[in-house]
Amino acid sequence: MSVNDYVKFITQTFVQHYEKSPLERKTLKKQRKNEREPFLFRWFGIIPYAFMILFKKNK
Repeated sequence: MSVNDYVKFITQTFVQHYEKSPLERKTLKKQRKNEREPFLFRWFGIIPYAFMILFKKNK
């Protein structure tokens, strides 16, 4: 991929982003944020989930 292709791609994505209304951008941002996994699972995998289950069983 040449530099010219890269600049073209970046320009297209930039224009597509700013052609959307601010409300639409805000809703897309909230939607992406809701789809992400919680912080602990993203950084530490399944270990926090295993500890949560273990502690719930002990109670």
